[in-house]
Amino acid sequence: MAHTKLTDNVQLPDSANPSKLFITLGAVGVIASLIGVVVNYEQFLHSYLTSFTFFMSISLASMFLVMIHHITRSSWGITLRRIPETFSSYIWVFALLFIPILIGMGSLYGWTQEQSGWFYQELREYKSPYLNEPFFIIRNIIYFAVWSFLGYKLYKNSIEMDKTGDWGIDSTLRKISAPGIFFFGFTVSFASFDWIMSLRFDWFSTMFGVYYFAMSFQLVFAVLILMVLFLRNKGLLLNTIAKPHIRDLGGWLFAFSVFYTYIAFGQFFLIYYANIPEATLFFYYRLEGSYQYMLYFTLFGRFVIPFILLLNKPSKGNYKVLKFVSVLIVVSHIVELYWLIMPSLHDSFTFHWLDIATFFALAGIFFALFFTYFKKQNMVPINDPKLAESLNKH
Repeated sequence: MAHTKLTDNVQLPDSANPSKLFITLGAVGVIASLIGVVVNYEQFLHSYLTSFTFFMSISLASMFLVMIHHITRSSWGITLRRIPETFSSYIWVFALLFIPILIGMGSLYGWTQEQSGWFYQELREYKSPYLNEPFFIIRNIIYFAVWSFLGYKLYKNSIEMDKTGDWGIDSTLRKISAPGIFFFGFTVSFASFDWIMSLRFDWFSTMFGVYYFAMSFQLVFAVLILMVLFLRNKGLLLNTIAKPHIRDLGGWLFAFSVFYTYIAFGQFFLIYYANIPEATLFFYYRLEGSYQYMLYFTLFGRFVIPFILLLNKPSKGNYKVLKFVSVLIVVSHIVELYWLIMPSLHDSFTFHWLDIATFFALAGIFFALFFTYFKKQNMVPINDPKLAESLNKH
């Protein structure tokens, strides 16, 4: 069978498992965040939303990547697939972590409150069939139900194939993924409208859903590269996840850096060209003062520098270059989410300790869960019918 060709240990050893570190980090973050709830509730909510959307980006993009693998029956990423499978397997936990946002939606979202001025009041009433609290809650229950089901079924069936060696499960995974892609596209788009775009309910962009997706899909390749380099640093899967696989990740990271920039610029250019006041105000407030420097940082961190460094083919397989670019993209993603969310609270960039506290809290939970799940099962889908082809990649 395919797994007989594996020469690496596919179990995560205790010495390479940083779960305890992340549990400690998460506990400190949770305690600090609870203090923040009392000290500055509005700041807590905006900081929490920023961190929440960051980690949801990783899980959602991971799920999409796994489904694309199954639908296309691609072999190049089989040795890597257990990482994104695990990231998307515990989205149900983030359904629980969404509760603070539901509780605080009256403070977060302006459409839940009476507005001053005839324009905002009429606009609020006009959009109320969609932007109302009961429907907001119902929609998000649907989002997380869809994602939790898909993440669980994709992970469970992949693990089942590991245990039984039943290659028929590969067909089952494709049958889950094909309609799953359809529901994924709708739910992620509307979730991005609800979570981020509706913070300023007078602004609208039909491209915002694909914009959030493009951000997230670029991010997931950066995270995968960092996870693979972490495993290699621990001496794990050195022959299983070989340089050709990592070079492919570098190629995808380069490709989606371009795709992300195309979508982000397309959204900006169309709004700029149309020059509709209620649409352009969103960018107006984010292109003045200290926020403009965050945009420039994002531009260089997510496109200019990655594009220049990864344009050369050998650099896509250079571990130092990939590590630097991946870290830069992860940081830029956080900065961009901050740039999208925080202007609804502050007129200019204002760093607050709750930004760090909420990030540590969710990072601790997110990665403690990841390594707990990752240790329980094989780090590679050992009975996948295309594993041998993936191992022989040159």
